[in-house]
Amino acid sequence: MKILAIEKEIDGITPKLIQPYLEDEARQVWELYKSGIVREIYFGKEDHCAVIILECSSIEEAEEYLSALPLVKEKLISFELKTLLPYDGFERILLNNL
Repeated sequence: MKILAIEKEIDGITPKLIQPYLEDEARQVWELYKSGIVREIYFGKEDHCAVIILECSSIEEAEEYLSALPLVKEKLISFELKTLLPYDGFERILLNNL
């Protein structure tokens, strides 16, 4: 199943506090990407927060992978997670045309 993870900044955390962990963070995300867990990853243009699409069997599994990331382990960022379902809105127009 697809899981959407949106980074949430934590008040009081400065770029200086995060800087020492960024290389290790990128390495771990790369490993998750290579293994197919992270399917897509972006930064928001307005806030530069990470937006990740993960492929996991459950939201709990996604939480486990994300909690192992250095920035999450050090409580420098957190993620809001949402389970994604396929869009079924097309049925509204398809059923009306039958």
